[in-house]
Amino acid sequence: MATQMFEGRGHAAVYQKYRFAPGKELQQTILSYLQEKKAIPAELAVDVGCGSGQGTHFLGQHFKKVVGTDISEAQIQEAKDTPCMPNISYLVCPAEELPFPEGSVDVLTSFTAAHWFHTRRFMREAQRVLRPGGCVAISTYTMEGVSLRHGDCSQKLTEIFRECWDKILEYSHNRIKCVLDDYKEIFEALPFPDKKRVTDIYDQIPMTVEGVIGYMESTSPYQTFKEKDPKAATSLLQETEKRMLETMGVSSRETPVEFWVRHVCLLGCK
Repeated sequence: MATQMFEGRGHAAVYQKYRFAPGKELQQTILSYLQEKKAIPAELAVDVGCGSGQGTHFLGQHFKKVVGTDISEAQIQEAKDTPCMPNISYLVCPAEELPFPEGSVDVLTSFTAAHWFHTRRFMREAQRVLRPGGCVAISTYTMEGVSLRHGDCSQKLTEIFRECWDKILEYSHNRIKCVLDDYKEIFEALPFPDKKRVTDIYDQIPMTVEGVIGYMESTSPYQTFKEKDPKAATSLLQETEKRMLETMGVSSRETPVEFWVRHVCLLGCK
């Protein structure tokens, strides 16, 4: 079974508010591959581990029918409560037990979620549900690739972010190792001979100071930290926000900041 981390309604609400959609460069990487493999146009795309639907919305612009799936009822409820295109629907199920007939799915995606799956069982399920010629696109982003940019204080802002993130990372689940290893383990498990791993996709995500702090709050290591020591966890984010604002010379949490991430994307064709 998949590792279940994002179960609570409170956590799901924070996740929905602060998690960002796939960036433009990642989107283009995926779409270009699907066009190359003639997987577009297609009838059905399934977004596995969809959370509150950030990646699912992107797929809705390019496919006739899109289904987002997640093991967390709270996440799916957040997704359903968020306005979306009429061709998008959601359902609760494990990544390793997808309720689709054999060979019925054209494109299978997962955005920043595959490290929580039982890799071998998920790959077997992907092999089952994809049609011949169907494609997979599995991606994540790495905190090691994050940089914050604002005027002439970008280096200092990035240092403040990483100091905070390093403390949060002490509470990370062992499955995070897959992310730190650029999804190498998951790539090797992809059961398709026609596959590639792209590790140098950089995207600028529109953010504010509040958004950066909220993003860190939405992560699973922070939620674990908060459960074990709520006072210290809350204090860490408050102090980090204060340091960011002081460094930028501003007082508003709504001040824009460039949030740059590095994506890793696994692409394969059955």
